[in-house]
Amino acid sequence: MNEQQNIEQQVQEDSRISFGMLFKALKKHRRLFYKVLSVTFVIGCIIAFSIPDYYKCEVTLAPESSSSRGSSSLRALASQFGLGGGAVNGSDAVGPQLYPDLMKSVDFKISLFQIQIHKKDSTRMMSYYDYLVKEWKKPWWSDVFSAPSRLLSSLLSKPQSGNITDQHQVNSFMLTRQQTGVVGMIGRNVVCDVDKKTSVISIEVTDQDPLIAATIADSVKVRLQDFITEYRTKKVKVDLEYNKKLFREAKERYEKARQRYAAFSDANQDLVLQSVRTKLTDLENDMQLQYNAYSQLAGQLQVAEAKVQEETPAFTTIQGATVPVRNAGPARGKIIFILLFLAFLATSATIFHKEGLLKPLLGLS
Repeated sequence: MNEQQNIEQQVQEDSRISFGMLFKALKKHRRLFYKVLSVTFVIGCIIAFSIPDYYKCEVTLAPESSSSRGSSSLRALASQFGLGGGAVNGSDAVGPQLYPDLMKSVDFKISLFQIQIHKKDSTRMMSYYDYLVKEWKKPWWSDVFSAPSRLLSSLLSKPQSGNITDQHQVNSFMLTRQQTGVVGMIGRNVVCDVDKKTSVISIEVTDQDPLIAATIADSVKVRLQDFITEYRTKKVKVDLEYNKKLFREAKERYEKARQRYAAFSDANQDLVLQSVRTKLTDLENDMQLQYNAYSQLAGQLQVAEAKVQEETPAFTTIQGATVPVRNAGPARGKIIFILLFLAFLATSATIFHKEGLLKPLLGLS
C-alpha cells in the first residue's frame, strides 16, 4: 500500500509519467499478465487452427486487340466488292477493363456450377456446386452463429425434389437461398483483376483443395474466353446469318432466271421472230441482273465471314494454372500474435487505470 501511495503522490506532484513508473506498475501485476496471456494464447490457437487451410492459384492472360490486327486487310477486301471502308469500321463493345464486371455477373457464376472436379486425395467426381454446398469446411463458430437461421429456414422452406444443380432448375432471375449463397461464395473465391496500363488479366482462385483451385482457375480462364468471344461476336454473327440468308435467296433467283433463259432459248432456237428475240433479251437481262446481285452478295458474305474472324478476340496465356504446393493461409502465427498484442494492451490499460496512471498518461486531467 505504501508503494501505491508513493506512486500516486509522485503523479500528483509531477504530471509527466516516466518509463520507470510504468514499468514498475506493470511489474507489480506481472502475474495478471501470465494469466491473461496464457488464456489468450490458448484461445488464439483454438481460433487459428479452427480456420481451414486454403490455397490460391493465379492465371494471367494478355488479350490481343482483334480490331487492330487486320482491319486494313478487311477494308481492302471490302473495297474489292465496292462496299467501302465504313462497312467494316467499328470498335470493341467490351474492353479488358470490363472483364471483371463480366465475371461478377450472375450468369457467369452460374455457368461454373456444373464444372466437374475432384479433390487431390480422392477420385470421386462431383460438380463445383455440390462441392461448395457439401464439402466446403467452415470454422466451428460459423455453424454456431448460423444455427438459428438454418433451423428457421428448414422449418419455413418447402422440401425440394430432384438434383438442384441441374441447369434447367437454375433460374438466374429467381435463385433459391442456397443458390444465392453459392453464387456469393464463387464471387469471393474467384477474383478477376485487369492491369489498366498493360491490360493483363489476372484470375485468382482461392480454394481449400489445391487441385480444385487449379482446376477452377483453368476452367474460369476458358469460360471467360468463350464468354467474351460470344459477347463480342454476337452482333457480327447475326449479320453473318442475315448475309447468308440474302445470299441463298439471290442464288435461287439467279438459278431460276438462268433456267428460264436456257429453257426459252432452247425452245425457240430456230425462230427469228422479233417478239422471240425481245423475250430472249429480257430474260438475258433479268439473268444478268440476278447474277450481279448474286455476285455482290457473295462478296458481302465473304466480308461478313472475315468480320466474324476479325472480331474474335485472341488471348495469350502468360501464366497457366498450376496446382499450388503450399497453402496460402491462414497465417496462424500472425493471428496469435495480434491477439496476444491486443491482450497485452488491454491488460496494461487495466493496470494503469488501477494505479491511477491512465489519465495522466493520456493527458487527461
